[in-house]
Amino acid sequence: MLDLVAYIDGGSLGNPGPSGIGVVIEGSADGKIRIARGIGRQDNNVAEYVALLEALQCALLLKARTLHVYSDSEVVVRQMIGEYTCRSPRLYSLNWICRKLARSFHFSISHVPRESNTEANGLANSAVRNQLL
Repeated sequence: MLDLVAYIDGGSLGNPGPSGIGVVIEGSADGKIRIARGIGRQDNNVAEYVALLEALQCALLLKARTLHVYSDSEVVVRQMIGEYTCRSPRLYSLNWICRKLARSFHFSISHVPRESNTEANGLANSAVRNQLL
C-alpha cells in the first residue's frame, strides 16, 4: 500500500472558459505521475475540483493507503475540510463525490501558495492551451 502526495491545480481562460487540470502525484512505485487534461468549458472552481477528483481516482487505482493533497485553491481546501459550505449545486456535487472517494484511504488536504504549486499549475495551463489549438 502506497503513501502518496498529490499537487493539484485547475484553471480556466476566462471564467467560464476553456479549462484544464494539472496533477502531480509522488510516491508511486513507477515514479512521479504527471497528468494534464483539458476539461472543456468550465469555471475555475469546477476545474480545481476536477483536478482533485483526478488525484483521488488515481490514488484509488494505485491502491494507496494514504493521500495528502496540496492545492492553491482556498475554496476547494476549505470546503473539503468543512470550513466553508458549498452553496453552488455544481460544486456541492463535486465536493460530495470527492469526500466519498477520500474515505477510501487516509486523506488530508492542505493549502499551498501558488508559488509552491508550479508544476501542477504548468500542467493545467498547458492543458488549457492545447484546447485552443
